[in-house]
Amino acid sequence: MVKKKIKVLIVDDSAVVRQTLSEILSSDPQIEVMSTAGDPFIAAERIRHEVPDVITLDVEMPRMDGITFLHKIMSQHPIPVVMCSSLTEMGSETALKALEYGAVEIIQKPRLGTKTFLEESRVRICDVVKAASQARVRKVSAAPHQVAPKLSADVIMEKPKSQAMMQTTEKVVVIGASTGGTEALRTFLESLPADSPGIVIVQHMPEGFTRAFSQRLDGLCRITVKEAENNDTVVRGRALIAAGNHHLLLKRSGARYYVEIKDGPLVSRHRPSVDVLFRSAARYAGKNAVGVIMTGMGDDGAHGMLEMKQAGAVNIAQDEASCIVFGMPNEAIKLGGVDLVRPLDAISREVLRLCA
Repeated sequence: MVKKKIKVLIVDDSAVVRQTLSEILSSDPQIEVMSTAGDPFIAAERIRHEVPDVITLDVEMPRMDGITFLHKIMSQHPIPVVMCSSLTEMGSETALKALEYGAVEIIQKPRLGTKTFLEESRVRICDVVKAASQARVRKVSAAPHQVAPKLSADVIMEKPKSQAMMQTTEKVVVIGASTGGTEALRTFLESLPADSPGIVIVQHMPEGFTRAFSQRLDGLCRITVKEAENNDTVVRGRALIAAGNHHLLLKRSGARYYVEIKDGPLVSRHRPSVDVLFRSAARYAGKNAVGVIMTGMGDDGAHGMLEMKQAGAVNIAQDEASCIVFGMPNEAIKLGGVDLVRPLDAISREVLRLCA
């Protein structure tokens, strides 16, 4: 049986971007570019003739902006929408707002660069579109020569040869999320008290958007939320979010936990990678750690979560009913790394209980 291709409608006022995205998406045998449109009015006409599985939508366009068009789509005929944004502060803020209005994901507009950069962009864009096609939206593989190798956390940090460092009294929470994770993280972090245990987060998100995302959460939550910088200390009442395009590791010196930012290849097709963060937590926190894996497509974090459990950590997975995409939590459950499965609105209570 031939698997049905994912039909994509590309909406962007730039002909160059439309062509580049078309070439990138068409390179994946699972994806078909159904059509392109230079603005939302043309896109609406295309949709009347044929409904796509996924729409990639520019944030800023003439005649009608992307947010207004997104609202019309989600209120009339919900279709998974991926926002396509440039690296600008205003664009980042608007794209993040779109996630609140029902967009599934954000991708950075493709730009010229090295062969490696362009290949990584292709992997990211195609993976996001495939994830969006599986997403539950609310009303309001490529050919072998094209696929980048799926690397494990070994390329960033070797597996420990001995058990994790000795337990201390301070707990640390490590969280991984992808598709649908921006809103899941907001729900989780908003429910935490000001004296919550220190938190380190990897959310799959392009470079340039994580700072705006962190600042938005910081204004909503009782705890402090910031984009992680090298050597930031993990302290009570603060959450550190991995910067886009950089791996983030948890480290420990004596009783002090801190984070290290590292470059390197994509791990489990991502940078930052949840597997890298979770492996570092297994090594440097062990029984002191509580792991949480949230909504997202793929299996990033599953192997790292198993390593955490083997090191003595207690791990929680978001349940299927509350996930936009039940990929990452499901893979971690199947691999045996999860101790508890909970709906999104119950995860914060469970974390606080485990850290008490």
